[in-house]
Amino acid sequence: MKVVMGPDPSLVYRPDMGTEADKDKSSFRNFIHTQFGSFSCKKMTVMEAVDMLDSLVDESDPDVDFPNSFHAFQTAEGIRKAHPDKDWFHLVGLLHDLGKVLALWGEPQWAVVGDTFPVGCRPQASVVFCDSTFQENPDLRDPRYSSELGMYQPHCGLENVLMSWGHDEYLYQMMRFNKFSLPAEAFYVIRFHSFYPWHTGGDYRQLCSQRDLDMLPWVQEFNKFDLYTKCPDLPEVGKLRPYYQGLIDKYCPGILSW
Repeated sequence: MKVVMGPDPSLVYRPDMGTEADKDKSSFRNFIHTQFGSFSCKKMTVMEAVDMLDSLVDESDPDVDFPNSFHAFQTAEGIRKAHPDKDWFHLVGLLHDLGKVLALWGEPQWAVVGDTFPVGCRPQASVVFCDSTFQENPDLRDPRYSSELGMYQPHCGLENVLMSWGHDEYLYQMMRFNKFSLPAEAFYVIRFHSFYPWHTGGDYRQLCSQRDLDMLPWVQEFNKFDLYTKCPDLPEVGKLRPYYQGLIDKYCPGILSW
């Protein structure tokens, strides 16, 4: 299959673009809003989305060569064993990678999976391939975007930072759109679990608010199970479904907009 690449979409975020570029910016933002923000791709339940992941193997993950649906149940069961009293956390384990359904709807995996990081400021050392990926990015030669803070204020809070697009942000926005009744910690884990340069690398603290620092332990706790429950001994999904269906019915029931 031949893939035709269009213009660099990051260009639309630069404030120094001219009139014609402003038109492109509007078109691009309208496309993003229509394609993702309206959640009109599909109507389905959470468990149907889990089943869709049977068709996906994440090419960015060297530890998993089996469908992501099994990884979802492995993560959820690891959390359930360690935190039996936090059923919402068990469900987060099942949900966390459901945003990867975008890769089954025509989005290339490079735009869906992998680590995330802030744009609009200098990439920090713990970003994967930091030394070999960004050399052609003109933002690194622009003083507005090439410092540690870039276009942000100190400790502005991660909710005010533009992150690189991925399955985290899509699922977070989808959960909000469908009014999941999970606690704030769950939304936070979903949104930032792929932000490894922050929760594991220790970078980007200059952007963090106190709320970010308070939530960080939850993301780090989740990360233990996301990483270390991956194994070729696949769970008996049929036996686990009734328990997790009960959690879905409690926190995010019915047919949802994706």
